[in-house]
Amino acid sequence: MSNVTGDDLDRLYAQPAEAIQRAVLPYLLPFHEAYVAAATFFCLASGCALGLDASPRGGPAGFVKVLDPHHVAFADWPGNNRIETMRNLVEDSRLAMLFLFPGLEVFLRINGQARISTDVDLLESLKEGQKAPKTAIVLAIDQVLFHCGKAINRARLWQPEARLDRKSLPSVGQMKVAMAGGSPADAEAVDTHYRNSVRNDLY
Repeated sequence: MSNVTGDDLDRLYAQPAEAIQRAVLPYLLPFHEAYVAAATFFCLASGCALGLDASPRGGPAGFVKVLDPHHVAFADWPGNNRIETMRNLVEDSRLAMLFLFPGLEVFLRINGQARISTDVDLLESLKEGQKAPKTAIVLAIDQVLFHCGKAINRARLWQPEARLDRKSLPSVGQMKVAMAGGSPADAEAVDTHYRNSVRNDLY
């Protein structure tokens, strides 16, 4: 298999339209801010010399805060404690955010340079109920742009009939037993604990 070069790509693909290029900005406009304020989910990409990472982030509308037209911030909430994004940021400040909006056929992308913050006032502003995060991530914006939603429709993402039957794939418990050993009863116990934790232990 031959390697594709930059010249090859230029021959294969047309240049983006001028309007698309003009729509990539280094700061937020009011309509960007409206989308960020409504956002409840995004995927976060980071990297370091050892490799790349992508992780899902979610919360109620407003969980991503616009600090000013050049900065956004969000809390780091408990997960599996791998904290790969945080460890990557210690080495490489680049981050990319890809927002999905349930029911809408558009994505919002924000790329920039980030830092980890333990500022008390910022953490207080990011509380959920009585829970305050240990850290927050503050992103200085390099690029913000909207991305068309063709992938949403290819995946039929918002169509009810596209939802998977939970029994059509191995459960978390079944996978854990397959990797670590155990019985069907062990798998069911893991599944019961997982269902409770993933729905109730959010913060």
